[in-house]
Amino acid sequence: MNTKPIRLEDLHIENWPNLILWAAPIMFLLVFIEWGISAYQKKDAYNTKDFFAASTIGLVNVGISALIKIATFGSALFFYNISPFTIPVTWWSFILCFFAIDFARYWAHRIAHEQRFWWATHITHHNSSKYNLSVSFRLGWTQHIKVIFFFPVMFMGFNPFVFFICHQIAVLYQFWIHTEYITKLPKPIEFFFTTPSHHRVHHASDAHYLDKNYGSTFIIWDRMFGTFMPEGERPTYGITKPVTSYNPVYLVFHEWVDIFKDLRKAKNFKEGWRILFDKPGAEVIANREKIEKEKATAIHSSKIEKEVLALEVQEK
Repeated sequence: MNTKPIRLEDLHIENWPNLILWAAPIMFLLVFIEWGISAYQKKDAYNTKDFFAASTIGLVNVGISALIKIATFGSALFFYNISPFTIPVTWWSFILCFFAIDFARYWAHRIAHEQRFWWATHITHHNSSKYNLSVSFRLGWTQHIKVIFFFPVMFMGFNPFVFFICHQIAVLYQFWIHTEYITKLPKPIEFFFTTPSHHRVHHASDAHYLDKNYGSTFIIWDRMFGTFMPEGERPTYGITKPVTSYNPVYLVFHEWVDIFKDLRKAKNFKEGWRILFDKPGAEVIANREKIEKEKATAIHSSKIEKEVLALEVQEK
């Protein structure tokens, strides 16, 4: 029986299980265990300032998620109500929804690395030179606008409750893959699922590792779309232009500030568009200024040559 349309208050969101909140104490416990093991083994896996920056960013992000919870799942309800499809709430609908969310996450993640505007929402997750469980807390405060990439999944007809549960599980899966203490898992798991080995490659700043392994839970999307790379030598973690600050606000907004500065220098709409949606590192303004400087130098040199030539003619 089709019960559409349903209202937001009919969902009783306040009674839905908050899996991420429940898991938070366990995640922090595991972080401290990993940190303790790292210290005992005299490994340089943790930095105290880096950890507190990551934790602050994560806690603020939890608060933002709570504040926009109604808006997020109001969107899910809107698309559910207008969808011509209705997928019943059964065991297999959870599996189907999880795969659909993970497919959307792959493309949202990939675009966030390929376009500077979206990279600004994601760079916070990559700007640590460490790789440990606490890195999973480093989620940019502006990343929530990427919800638009999940609208097609919402439109497929999944019950908002199914979407809510699957979304939380997908987020929680990301925690355990941020570690160097899990090396390689059995081949069937490595083939199908995103593992710590795969994700270490993704967090590398080494040129040959860049823009690889976008998969969230399943690595099969990378294998299908040509972005997979196995782990070889130990990656160098972080971003190609390292940041030295541990200020959470700076770590979240430094790329947005740089974008704004570049936009102020844009000469036309096309250049502004390229600043926003060209690849990160395209250096649109810097390259244009370099070309202008080279042209100015060439013109100046040409002018001097003409003046010298004129003087030589006069002397003759």
